[in-house]
Amino acid sequence: MNEIQRILQAFEHSQQTGKRGVLATVVRTSGSVYRRPGARMLLTEDGEMINAVSGGCLEADILDRSHSLFSHNANPILVKYDTTSSDDIVFGFGLGCNGIVEVLIESLSDEVVSQMSFIQDCLKSQQAGAIATVFKTEGVANITIGSRLMLKSDGTSIDRIANTEIAKKIEIDARSALKEKQNRVQFYTLPEGRVDVSIDVIQPLIPLLIFGSGYDAIPVVQLAKYLGWNVTAIDRRSGYLNSDRFPQADQLLCCELDRPESYQHLLTPQTVAVVMTHNYLSDLAVLKTLIPSPVRYLGVLGPKSRMQKLWHDLAESDIFATTAQKQRVYNPVGLDIAAETPEEIALSIISEIQAAIGGRSAGFLRDRLGPIHSSPEESCLTLVSSS
Repeated sequence: MNEIQRILQAFEHSQQTGKRGVLATVVRTSGSVYRRPGARMLLTEDGEMINAVSGGCLEADILDRSHSLFSHNANPILVKYDTTSSDDIVFGFGLGCNGIVEVLIESLSDEVVSQMSFIQDCLKSQQAGAIATVFKTEGVANITIGSRLMLKSDGTSIDRIANTEIAKKIEIDARSALKEKQNRVQFYTLPEGRVDVSIDVIQPLIPLLIFGSGYDAIPVVQLAKYLGWNVTAIDRRSGYLNSDRFPQADQLLCCELDRPESYQHLLTPQTVAVVMTHNYLSDLAVLKTLIPSPVRYLGVLGPKSRMQKLWHDLAESDIFATTAQKQRVYNPVGLDIAAETPEEIALSIISEIQAAIGGRSAGFLRDRLGPIHSSPEESCLTLVSSS
């Protein structure tokens, strides 16, 4: 379960029990900080904290500031933590991160309920969405902090921003952020003032297909589920493929691997797949379908010599991979972390998938040039009143 799933679970529980709480969201950062815009934390009136928006440095202060918001009628507040000063310990944090974090704290109001429902719908429908949140205004009277515009990749939108002129511009920017899969902070300047908006892209759960149900597939499922991925295990052996062995899997699909009609509908451009059947003919049967498919990552267990034979036999069956398709194949699967045990191998596989879909080389961070995280795009748009 990932952090957004934990937030949703805790939020649903608070709604059912009537427990009051607040939602804290990082809306803007600069410099060196622990979390980026879009990080969320849910706090309840009895002091429970679900997730974190820092490395544990800011949470206590956020909780203190939240006491006045444990009401559905309280207005949101924006808190700015500036640790760029060398004497920030004066403020009681002493982070030494040399960065600035702005956090929007909101009661569990209708705006937050709408946001949580939107995120839940995105995850259930396996589609991306964008949430544009107004977190600061200067001189603009008809727009409120915490108002939102939400947009799904299928074009469905929810507009809760009263200023129609700004809302139209925000929707354009939200569509752009959704297309680029990149969070951003947008400033809108008008003759009467300015509006600051944080646009957060909600990504669907990563769909992972594991072909094979051997002992070494179990920790792969466990680790993927710990990260909140949607996991399907596929095999023809019903004796191995059962809920006792894979209690965390979202789906167990027992079928003949040379009959792709059973699983072909799962092969989307968002899908990642790992082939680990430990049977050469089964691997060959699966790869005949997976190689031409649109999956964005394909890991194949086994040495390079075995894969070379598979490529040869695939060609004998008139399966010829394009350059792009070959680039999506990772064999031997996993990162080189000296893995030996099934658990270590699972870690290397899941880490490689994360690096591949994130566009990283999976090297040591100490060797990385530039910042660890890519900064959200920040831009300013000047709006001229039509009146």
